[in-house]
Amino acid sequence: MRFQAMSRTLAWATIAFGLCLQTAASLAAESEFAVPPAPARTEGDGPYSQLILRSAIVINGTGTPAFGPTDIVIEGNRIVDVFPVGSPGGSKEPPNRPKLKAGGREIDLRNHYVLPGLVDMHGHIGGKEQGVPSEYVYKLWMGHGITTIRDPGCGNGIEWCASETRRSERNEITAPRIFPYAFLTPEKPLTTPDEGRKWVRDIKAKGAVGMKCFGYRPEVLQAIFDELKKQGMRSACHHAQMDVSRVNVLTTARWGLTSMEHWYGLPEALFDDRTVQNYPPDYNYFNEQDRFAQAGRLWRQAAEPGSEKYEAVIKELLALDFTIDPTFTIYLASRDLMRARRADWHEDYTLPQLWDFYTPNRDNHGSFFFDWGSEDEVAWRDNYRPWMAFVNDYKNRGGRVTVGSDSGFIYQLYGFGTIQELELLREAGFHPLEVLRSATLNGAQALGAADRIGSVEPGKLADLAVLDENPVANFKVMYGTGHVRLGDDGRTHRVGGVKYTIKDGIVYDARGLLKDVRDMVAAEKQKRGVTQLAQP
Repeated sequence: MRFQAMSRTLAWATIAFGLCLQTAASLAAESEFAVPPAPARTEGDGPYSQLILRSAIVINGTGTPAFGPTDIVIEGNRIVDVFPVGSPGGSKEPPNRPKLKAGGREIDLRNHYVLPGLVDMHGHIGGKEQGVPSEYVYKLWMGHGITTIRDPGCGNGIEWCASETRRSERNEITAPRIFPYAFLTPEKPLTTPDEGRKWVRDIKAKGAVGMKCFGYRPEVLQAIFDELKKQGMRSACHHAQMDVSRVNVLTTARWGLTSMEHWYGLPEALFDDRTVQNYPPDYNYFNEQDRFAQAGRLWRQAAEPGSEKYEAVIKELLALDFTIDPTFTIYLASRDLMRARRADWHEDYTLPQLWDFYTPNRDNHGSFFFDWGSEDEVAWRDNYRPWMAFVNDYKNRGGRVTVGSDSGFIYQLYGFGTIQELELLREAGFHPLEVLRSATLNGAQALGAADRIGSVEPGKLADLAVLDENPVANFKVMYGTGHVRLGDDGRTHRVGGVKYTIKDGIVYDARGLLKDVRDMVAAEKQKRGVTQLAQP
């Protein structure tokens, strides 16, 4: 997914659609594509010489069930101890319970749940065409307990993204950790393997830690993957239809691709009675309704589970320690447009200019609902079944599955889309603890950062999300809009939402961050004279 429009130029359209003919960096350098860097941080308290989270229930991200009460001891930006302090409802307190040192802070988290900060593996920071400032995106993420994102492509330019990465690392801005991946979109076409290798070295020098591609001519792409490995860099690929007939998921995984985005390229690797997708005669890839309507009919063209081809593909991907980042959430509108359009959060949290970007339009990427009907939605619902079944099977056999959202397109909103992805992994058959592991430790492993983030363990960075409701019982309590519950008073109440997001030992009021977003949206509506988002 990319966020620039076909109408700008053919070259920029090729980035959005994966033809890879011109550089994203040079285009992003133009002012019309740039977004302002985030303002200096004014939110958050700490880090502290010592911070103790008292009596918390811990979900540590490894797949272990919840346990507590515990005291989580943080010094500076590191967890130094996760100390059991009795039994639920018990009255005995261990005599050696951690003592608060002078100058430290403690927070009573009795009956609260603490889990690792979430890792969103597909988090575009946004673009000016969508009208979303980086501060808006960051606060939506942080307000949902997301402390790490991978920006697959850095559409605002790799230098811009690398700068924001460094500012976040120094906690100069209120933002998650950022892992910047550069688009494979060179200034001029790469025609030799050596040119591909040089391109990798160049993007590393600019601050990229990985590469995102849509495909490329095979001999060049193979050299690029080899050079990425030599440089200690990682990779992601959305196997676009323009190149997938030559290079599918199995091809790139053999060459060294570390993670696949969405699912393009996987059904094609599973073809056993054809070599190309069954495109209708009048199909045009640049017509996005054609593209997405037929994408929703692709999984039924793949080999059946248990077949010889299916088993060969899944076993080889497992042997290659390959990561699948499915982003189920980004296609939800394809199977139920009305529901996606009327989600609880749009009125208060979606900027009107972003809403305009979502609205059916032939020029904006992902706004393809030109005449989206029942047959398209039924096809997409059917498409999800084998897709989810493969991902669940992959997980059950030991494969790594992560959480990514790709929000900012197709009626999906930053932060909210990430929580929705948790619900969709649950729908795919994951146990809630497996879902949370995908959203934390698995993501950290896929980024090569599991020594620092991804679990609540001594020695790890203090990146945490704190809730006053149990997410294992109901992921809906993680939405910024909360969960509707009938109370003992006979009235409905909104409960839940992340209470604190802790990054690098700095404690953020997550609900306060979301209030900032609501204020941004309200101010923009007032400026535009908008009372509510217009419905098409």
